[in-house]
Amino acid sequence: MASRADVCVVACAEAFRGDGEILAAGIGGAVTVLAARLARLTFEPELLTHDGVCLLTGDVPALGQAPEVVEGWLPFREHLWLVLNGRRHVMLGASQIDRYGNTNISCIGDWARPKAQLLGVRGAPGNTRCDPTSYWIPRHSPKVFVPQVDLVSGIGTDRGAFELRRVVTNLAVLDFRTPDGAMRLVSVHPGVSADDVVAATGFDLHVSENVATTREPTTEELRVLDRLDPERARDREVPA
Repeated sequence: MASRADVCVVACAEAFRGDGEILAAGIGGAVTVLAARLARLTFEPELLTHDGVCLLTGDVPALGQAPEVVEGWLPFREHLWLVLNGRRHVMLGASQIDRYGNTNISCIGDWARPKAQLLGVRGAPGNTRCDPTSYWIPRHSPKVFVPQVDLVSGIGTDRGAFELRRVVTNLAVLDFRTPDGAMRLVSVHPGVSADDVVAATGFDLHVSENVATTREPTTEELRVLDRLDPERARDREVPA
């Protein structure tokens, strides 16, 4: 039987469907890394994946293992070339996200005197302006899904984002395919209702009358996941 974490990994992997030969970069946890590797090993074999540091991997190792086949050297300057030329699809995290997909990973509160200092904007502006970008948010709550972010790190659909592909959370899958580019509910994970998602969101969502249920992994996908993550790090990342 698939766990909630299994469903989330597959939902994140689906964000890379159709990408072809670009770098799939999962950042910020086991789920995003597993998603990119699962997509490459199943329905998107042309994807490029890396070891999380500076190597393009010819094979697809399990979490925590070094690749046996190295296809190329990927120092930071080459990463930047890929970003600036639209050859990277990154799946980021966010401390705050609003209805248009503007995200904050920098600070909570006034930037001049924040309540909490976070990462800074990092590569979020360049990624969201130049490349497909998706998000993985393991705890869907009104503190994360806010009416207005405290500081814009990654830009949203109202600020010229290149393409915000999807947002996957522990409750649902969302995207921005609405006339005004605002967030909409695409599917709820098994055992979750649309009302649950609305209650956990701090702004108005576009919600259709018949919201789909996120698909569960296939038998083959579960087999691949167990090979990639035998210690089930994914279950520790996703609240039950």
